[in-house]
Amino acid sequence: MRQNKDLPEELYRVAREKGTEAPFSGKYWNINEKGMYKCAICGAELFSSNTKFDSGTGWPSFTEPANSKNVELEDDLSAGTKRTEVKCKKCSAHLGHVFDDGPKEDGGKRYCINSVCLELEKSKKN
Repeated sequence: MRQNKDLPEELYRVAREKGTEAPFSGKYWNINEKGMYKCAICGAELFSSNTKFDSGTGWPSFTEPANSKNVELEDDLSAGTKRTEVKCKKCSAHLGHVFDDGPKEDGGKRYCINSVCLELEKSKKN
């Protein structure tokens, strides 16, 4: 696990200070490569590319976690509205938020995640 003092400034700001990256600016918002998205701090498996979809929001969006034991959800009352924060259960990194406006055929959830908090381990299969 990476230590806070070793985190790049943007990753620290988003993951530890509950910030967000600008829409359409992250490295994964428009990537369609196959693999597993892992936590950029601790390496926990978070989201599969099989559940990634284009939400049009400018952030990587997923219909569900790869392993629900690796993420935790918390009420977030900041920004003057009630939202649900998504965190890495292993290292408590703020990842983003989950909303109820995802694809209905896939359960209706949209996990809106900051690219900076993710590392894609590309699938070895083509």
